Amino acid sequence: MLILLPPSEGKTAPAAGDPVDPAALWLPRLAAARKRVLGRLATLSRRRSARAVAESLEILGLSTGQRGELDRNAALATAPAAPAAEVYTGVLYEALDVATLAPDARAWVDERAVVFSGLWGVVRLTDRIPAYRCSAGVTLPGIGGLTPYWRTALTRAMPAGGPVLDLRSGAYAAMWAPGAEAVALRVLHERIVGGEPRRSVVSHFNKATKGRLVRALAVAGVTPGSADELLGALRDLKFTVEERPVAAGRPRQADVVVREL
Repeated sequence: MLILLPPSEGKTAPAAGDPVDPAALWLPRLAAARKRVLGRLATLSRRRSARAVAESLEILGLSTGQRGELDRNAALATAPAAPAAEVYTGVLYEALDVATLAPDARAWVDERAVVFSGLWGVVRLTDRIPAYRCSAGVTLPGIGGLTPYWRTALTRAMPAGGPVLDLRSGAYAAMWAPGAEAVALRVLHERIVGGEPRRSVVSHFNKATKGRLVRALAVAGVTPGSADELLGALRDLKFTVEERPVAAGRPRQADVVVREL
């Protein structure tokens, strides 16, 4: 079983540690592809004229107040690295809170969770990386769109077989398409408005619930052998899961309905 996670936009920069080794990350056959993105991103971020800085910020989707992210990107090859679980610190990862898991549950997550990244392609939570800023939606000079770039590389590199819980969205979901035994999950917040239930996607609920859901699976130590067993395990853990119809042979689609955090 694999659990596909998005990265967090915000990251905590390691204070110390050896630099990243792209070949030491999960799926070392991606090392050359990673080094190419790393080099292009660093080159883009090192430019110093006012016009070049403005262009780099626009390419990376950053504001002028985030200019420090360019300095961080420029030094990625020599920056301290730490386990990805410590670098990704957004809402999903706060709710997952791997540092407080019992050893068996932590091992469960480390073996199954895969984080998709515009810079690294995919990493495990135990892989050592520096903090960076480069989303999968970026079009990088000399490479092009990172989503199609990684889709080509990951189609050849990702392992096949077994159930997949897909918690990605947007450009990260487009980086790799799992098989028919996958369940793509979204989170809907249900509120009562004028006496009627209304459902919507709310970012905080979405991210926090996904983190809590992965944590619950890890604590329970579930080992589903199919998409049906995965959905059953989620229901056994008291999540409200509603499946949506899809075409035959396509990954399953399901909603987790949340009323309170």
